[in-house]
Amino acid sequence: MAAHRRSLPQNEQQPSWTDDLPPCQLSGVGSAPNCSYTSEGQDKEEHPFEDNWLKFRSDDRVFLYGVFNGYNGTRVTNFVGQRLSAELVLGQLSPDYSDADVRRVLLQAFDVVERSFLESIDDELAEKASLLSQLPEGVPHHQLPPQYQKILERLAALEREISGGAMVIVALILNNKLYIANVGTNRALLCKSTVDGLQVTQLNVAHTVENEDELFRLSELGLDPGKVKQVGLIGGQESTRRIGDYKVKYGFSDIDLLSTAKSKPITAEPEVHGGHPLDGVTGFLVLMSEGLYKALECAHGPGQANQEIAAMIATEFAKQGSLDAVAQAVVDRVRRIHRDTFASGGERSRFCSRHEDMTLLVRNFGYPLEEANAPTLTPTQGGRIYPVSVPYSSAQNTSKTSVTLSLVMPSQGQMVNGSHSSSTLDEVTPTLTNQSPTVTLQSTNTNTHTQSSSSSSDGGLFRSRPSHSLQPDQDGRVEPYVDFTEFYCLWNKDHGEQGPPLTAQ
Repeated sequence: MAAHRRSLPQNEQQPSWTDDLPPCQLSGVGSAPNCSYTSEGQDKEEHPFEDNWLKFRSDDRVFLYGVFNGYNGTRVTNFVGQRLSAELVLGQLSPDYSDADVRRVLLQAFDVVERSFLESIDDELAEKASLLSQLPEGVPHHQLPPQYQKILERLAALEREISGGAMVIVALILNNKLYIANVGTNRALLCKSTVDGLQVTQLNVAHTVENEDELFRLSELGLDPGKVKQVGLIGGQESTRRIGDYKVKYGFSDIDLLSTAKSKPITAEPEVHGGHPLDGVTGFLVLMSEGLYKALECAHGPGQANQEIAAMIATEFAKQGSLDAVAQAVVDRVRRIHRDTFASGGERSRFCSRHEDMTLLVRNFGYPLEEANAPTLTPTQGGRIYPVSVPYSSAQNTSKTSVTLSLVMPSQGQMVNGSHSSSTLDEVTPTLTNQSPTVTLQSTNTNTHTQSSSSSSDGGLFRSRPSHSLQPDQDGRVEPYVDFTEFYCLWNKDHGEQGPPLTAQ
């Protein structure tokens, strides 16, 4: 099934015309529901899963991918998954289209989806207006007598049905060129394998009040940008562009923050980027919902989620036999990091009491994937992946302490920032050879490199701990990720020292 409908149990999912569209086998998806942690150590899902996604290909080699971050229900994300597919993979795109033509089609598709959704709730809005007219004027709903209880219950049900919205990011591949269309806060990364390593580039920008272009757009409509930035949330959401959310679309003049606007300030018009040529590209495309990268930022601090997630994906390519397994393994890892950070009681734990729904879509461009059922490589064979703990940089004077990344495949080498990526931590991108592991620490703030390597005829100096806990001991120390015993034995042997080997401190 190409379109994600996880909000319903499998036996309750309804048939969809998109089930007949051919799914793209070059992509994989992973997801996890929202979660909050109680003081008793219990995990609790606060609301049904509201994300959605799609990954289709058409007979004329048009590829369409999307990740949708919904809120206040699933009606909008389900609608977008259905209608956006209809607007983009049923012959609307031609191989002879220019970049401007593709941009026009994408803009039109988002406009049609937005208008169609708002039209689809006309009946509910009319019923709501009728019910409201039956209530006494000027009396708060909670003070109404019992005879109005059924009307209030129906109003609440209608509001749950129609009040939602969604942030939407779409990737379109036509003529081997990549286009990104985005409204809201989801994120697209293009990760290219180059001679210098894995280059990670963010292809879109978030539409929030932290975006100066968005503040300027809102000021042009008559809003006070200073006040908007100070408030931060508009209709309960950080995004300044979204699909649906009829309250801020129809009733913005009744919202104090938006009342001075000349026209609808919250728009569904996407920003379109591309086309980015894909000829000769080896790597992968990443689409992720806000919940995924924000969970990682809560655990490790802002500024480095793109590089960390790209490193995790590259690691899982070397370990998994399918792209769905790659994406799901990364989502599961982010969940564990977030959960363990909360449980640690450390400085970042207060940011990790809950996380939102997470969705990750990975589209492969010839990046090497572990063959299914292939044996796990050993350190001597140069393919085993081990986690490494790396200290943060203090460049931004935050409370960060450390981040767990992974050793990557030999072909990946160093990871460097893309043109839209900023960095606040010292980044690990090691190269493993058949003779000796070499770990390169790259400071992306200073562009300085420090290398340390150890060589031995049999390689295989690092061994993973059979069971590792992220929980600090009574002295506040965490068990090492890697056992260096054999390394120290060889060191003592090479240097002619007698007695018990040196041990890691």
